[in-house]
Amino acid sequence: MSLVRNVLDDGLGGIQHNFLTGKIEDLVKWSRSRSSWGATFGLACCAIEMMGTGGAHYDIARFGMEVFRASPRQADILIVAGRVSQKMAPVLRQVYDQMMEPKWVISMGVCASSGGMFNNYAVVQGVDQVVPVDVYAPGCPPTPETLIHAIETLHQKIEDGEIMRRRSESGAGANIHITEIPAAQTVTLMPSRQGASA
Repeated sequence: MSLVRNVLDDGLGGIQHNFLTGKIEDLVKWSRSRSSWGATFGLACCAIEMMGTGGAHYDIARFGMEVFRASPRQADILIVAGRVSQKMAPVLRQVYDQMMEPKWVISMGVCASSGGMFNNYAVVQGVDQVVPVDVYAPGCPPTPETLIHAIETLHQKIEDGEIMRRRSESGAGANIHITEIPAAQTVTLMPSRQGASA
């Protein structure tokens, strides 16, 4: 009896492989989910929140994203933050096309997801008309916690292999919607008014 047996992998269209190659695929998915580098495409106020996410307070480096890449050739996650105008849509597509496979897209904010309050001829009504979007991060603008939640969701879906399965079925992005996480509430203490006359 052999320790290595052939199995059918439903994720690869019936290609036969053995136990070892199956485990290597799991290792590759795990490493992809832990070492993703983001390319920023900040176009409006959502970009400020995205920059805040990279700061020391939120420390996005703990999720494997040390720095945002300036070149799309070095990135595998494209974060589109803000509204996309009709003139900027070809540039967005060019940046996406320059990224190496596999690549994923996060649509950050209402304007990137649906055009937001800019319902006119000059603004693209959803980035998914230009590039396939995998995760939508809601909010106007989304809090850094929401962006981190979107990145964690994307990492988990990459590790599970769900993104590639959804893409192969639909030919588009994975189309995963997450819920907005509100900013942490801070309590401001008012100075004591003792001794003040009424």
